[in-house]
Amino acid sequence: MQINRRNFAGGLTALAFSGFAQHSSLARTGAAMSHKGYGALQTDPNGLIDLPEGFSYRVISEFRGAMSDGNRVPDRADGMGCFAMPNGKIALVRNHELKASHFDDGPFGDVPSTLATYDHGQDGKPLVGGTTTLLLDGESLAVEREHLSLVGTIRNCAGGTTPWGSWLSCEEDMTRAGEGVKRDHGWIFEVPAAHEGLVDPVPLKAMGRFNHEAAAVDPATGIVYLTEDRNDSLFYRFIPNVSGKLAEGGRLQALAFTDEALDNDSRNWGEVTFKTGSWQFVRWVDVNEVESPKDDLRERGARDGAIKFARGEGIIYGDGEFYFCCTNGGAAKEGQIMRYRPSRYEGQKEEAGAPALLQLFLESTDRREFSYGDNLTIAPNGHLVVCEDQYSATVDNHLRGVTPRGEAYALARIRVQTEPAGACFSPDGRTMFVNLYSPTKTLAISGPWNKAI
Repeated sequence: MQINRRNFAGGLTALAFSGFAQHSSLARTGAAMSHKGYGALQTDPNGLIDLPEGFSYRVISEFRGAMSDGNRVPDRADGMGCFAMPNGKIALVRNHELKASHFDDGPFGDVPSTLATYDHGQDGKPLVGGTTTLLLDGESLAVEREHLSLVGTIRNCAGGTTPWGSWLSCEEDMTRAGEGVKRDHGWIFEVPAAHEGLVDPVPLKAMGRFNHEAAAVDPATGIVYLTEDRNDSLFYRFIPNVSGKLAEGGRLQALAFTDEALDNDSRNWGEVTFKTGSWQFVRWVDVNEVESPKDDLRERGARDGAIKFARGEGIIYGDGEFYFCCTNGGAAKEGQIMRYRPSRYEGQKEEAGAPALLQLFLESTDRREFSYGDNLTIAPNGHLVVCEDQYSATVDNHLRGVTPRGEAYALARIRVQTEPAGACFSPDGRTMFVNLYSPTKTLAISGPWNKAI
């Protein structure tokens, strides 16, 4: 089945959208309205991940496993996208958030002399951040091929799938040439899911140099929406010159409130100025010098009125709107989820007369209900699935479900001291794939994902 947001409002769709222009909302204050979800989590005898009754998992890839190209599975698996391939196959493109100092956790034993790498360290070794691609049988989920598909980058955190079959892999790093590496970092790289070897690592510089997190494409317009993982981050859009051909350049903009009298801060860290469930009309401001050698893109954007967000992270496109996480947003700093609905004239001069809308969909007040949301996706039953990314003395990360009413529930509990990341669904909706960050494990979770709860 096609996975999108058509069922996210379930039987409440008419109410959710009929009141949209009047700024009505189904979201609730905080995440205090918990939901039973799929029921109690069952203890995993293997001590890896607790799931509700009726769900099961298998490990399909793990750190230092042998890959088809002679390399080994790298560590720190983060964002990931799933693609339908010919003949019923499935492709997964998986990020690895590796720094320049993580060579031993990377894919190499003996490094080939003719390697298509973006950059090297001062020691001459290739940087090991990048992506791996897995090709699976769509029925058995057996891995038929696994290979390195992008290398030479730093801290490939999240990204996003495109309607034309590629993964946008985003560097969450601002290292400059001369700082232990030979080239600037902070870019997006495009990895076609069907490519069978290493891609030519071309940085998409017009999409901006900043601490990238995730990306999502509106299939109706080809516009790409981008999050930034900083405490004073912005929310960006990239309007390409040619839809589907990002390397041909375009225009980068940042989101601002239409009402210039409003405080341009959505974080609610001091006085609460952006109420949960409330909608505000928004506009877009141009950002210039997008290659940002001083790492000041967000600061310049904020001076021009762009809204500040608290660590923008995962973003997902549904049926005509986007959801994105702000990891430590909110008065309790436990996390927020924003909801963006584009103008019907998005990216055109007419949009000023029919502006887009931004809603604070969820703000957590209780870490036991929702804490530090990061990557997210949409399940076949229309609920959001959010990967928690909290780090403390004892990590207790979950996969959280979130209903259309903003009710959070525990979908899974990670039993090892790491985070879940890269949640995404198979094209038929029967399987959710998710990474355990470190040591890398990629899981295939089966269960009644279509069940209305």
